[in-house]
Amino acid sequence: MPPIKGSTVVIIGGSSGIGYAVAAACLENGAKVHIASSNSTRLQSSIDALKQKVSNSNAPITGHVCDLSSGHVERDLEHLLQSAAPIDHIVYTAGDALPIQPLDSINLEAIHRAGHIRFAVPLLVAKLAPRFMTPGYRSSLTLTTGAASEKPFPNWSLIAGYLTGLHGMTRNLAVDLKPLRVNIVSPGAVDTPMWGEAGVPDGLEEQTLLKKVGTAEEVAEAYLYFMRDTNATGSCLSTNGGSLLV
Repeated sequence: MPPIKGSTVVIIGGSSGIGYAVAAACLENGAKVHIASSNSTRLQSSIDALKQKVSNSNAPITGHVCDLSSGHVERDLEHLLQSAAPIDHIVYTAGDALPIQPLDSINLEAIHRAGHIRFAVPLLVAKLAPRFMTPGYRSSLTLTTGAASEKPFPNWSLIAGYLTGLHGMTRNLAVDLKPLRVNIVSPGAVDTPMWGEAGVPDGLEEQTLLKKVGTAEEVAEAYLYFMRDTNATGSCLSTNGGSLLV
């Protein structure tokens, strides 16, 4: 498969968790990396940490502040992509706190809020992407869903519909954006800051065949695969420790 050395990669949500691990892996493979985050302080800290991680103070990494929760998110995304163009690969790993709550406690506002960053924003990214990406099948857009898109869990109804909908969005975007490739990664439980200060809940590893939760570095390999495999589009890679089989 073709290397990503010299490619320009934009990672939306790249300042922590899985996105951070993807950024590190891309830098280690010689790519030029742009990461976007809503928090300027965290963004700079992540850039400094990434340069230290790859032992290169001159590593080709650029940070962009982009608030995905704002009402003018499409304008901000356009500015982000324009700043990084021409782009070879876009990775979308952005998310917010998991809205896990009983069905009888949700309302219309909660439904809209749960889908904004997970579903609406990646669709806007896809709308804008062709204007700023290198044409052809060597370029790719990779989205992110989760194991709850394939296996139901109690009190996950609010978010599960969006996660499952991302599969359909990915397949249709692959048709609409061809020959640009569009794929999706579906992680299971991964040890990232998204779980909050308490970290991964106790006992979660018991819900997998491997009796472990994933690391961000392990999951990052799925995103690199989609960048490299110029024959993959409309596809999903699951990396979940066998949690769907338990």
